[in-house]
Amino acid sequence: MNRYLTLAIFLIVVVGSGIFIGVSNPTGAWYAALNKPPFNPPNWIFAPVWTVLYVFIAIAGWRTWMRERTSTAMKVWFAQMALNFSWSPLFFGAHKMTLALIVITAMAIAIAAFIALTRRDDKISAWLFAPYLAWVSFATLLNASFVVLN
Repeated sequence: MNRYLTLAIFLIVVVGSGIFIGVSNPTGAWYAALNKPPFNPPNWIFAPVWTVLYVFIAIAGWRTWMRERTSTAMKVWFAQMALNFSWSPLFFGAHKMTLALIVITAMAIAIAAFIALTRRDDKISAWLFAPYLAWVSFATLLNASFVVLN
């Protein structure tokens, strides 16, 4: 398959799935009523940040796929995607903040593992995951704060 068609598929699937999950799991009245930490960002910031991150995630996944489809790094990439796509339904949909905290912690570990696995052979993919790790680390702190405050 053409490498640019493969990139387009990665972008469409990752960004499209991320948008679908976000739209399918709105914050709603439940979230509005929660006690929030003082460092909670405004709601409008999440969509643009996640859109950029999903583009980075897709490119890193594509680069890894093109190098070695069956590599440990690719398996970890798929694992972090599964964790990523399960967080919003757990937190916003099912209101399971503690379970969501477990999932996002595992996601941060998977993201760090992907960085460790790709940093030597594909520095670009590793660097594409750096802002993702930073954001998910912050989101983990937010999630933990919601558990404590509510």
